[in-house]
Amino acid sequence: MNYWPLLGVAVVVIGFAVRANPALVVVIAGIVSGLLAGLPIPDLLALIGNKFVTSRNLLVLLLTLPTIGLLERAGLREHAQAFIARMRRFTLARLLIAYLAVRQGLSMLGLIGIAGHPQTVRPLLAPMAEAAAEKIDPQLDAEDRDRVKALCAATDNIGLFFGEDVFIAFGAVLLIQGFYAQHGISLDPRDISLWALPTALAAFAIQSLRALRLQRRLRGKRDSHAAD
Repeated sequence: MNYWPLLGVAVVVIGFAVRANPALVVVIAGIVSGLLAGLPIPDLLALIGNKFVTSRNLLVLLLTLPTIGLLERAGLREHAQAFIARMRRFTLARLLIAYLAVRQGLSMLGLIGIAGHPQTVRPLLAPMAEAAAEKIDPQLDAEDRDRVKALCAATDNIGLFFGEDVFIAFGAVLLIQGFYAQHGISLDPRDISLWALPTALAAFAIQSLRALRLQRRLRGKRDSHAAD
């Protein structure tokens, strides 16, 4: 057994620890593992190229990021903030709860790639949430801005994670069915998805309460600033 190719894992750990470019770290780790495994350089490059082409998610990511970058350069974030600033009744909590409902609902239907951190959270949701927070407390500091951004990211994660478990054709649902089938227990995927629904509803309620709590926190700080 040749354990030298496992040094590629060490390259990944070191690269992430020093906060190097993730894509570059992964490529270098793959090259290191391939060379230590004895692959000729032409075969190694052919393998990397083949995996790159056949990875649909990577291709979508490479197409999405430049598009989002161009939109941000054209003022997408500023327009999103101005839009929320004009909407008086659109509070921070209402914005996040509405996004959570849409994200979770689409994930339940298997449409998990429509939204996400690069597509919606960074260019749209986070700027809109910051503008909504500034309406509550015009003296919003850096710490509270980070809290708002973190809650935006968490909202997307929770909507996706707990919503996709309800989708009947999701890989985890089929994995659960296969695991129980190996032990002689027959389960219908529809039943597994149905039992994931209470957890999804509980996650929605908890995250909604977190959004409301942050909104109350900002209002409390605004009142304290006014008192001073």
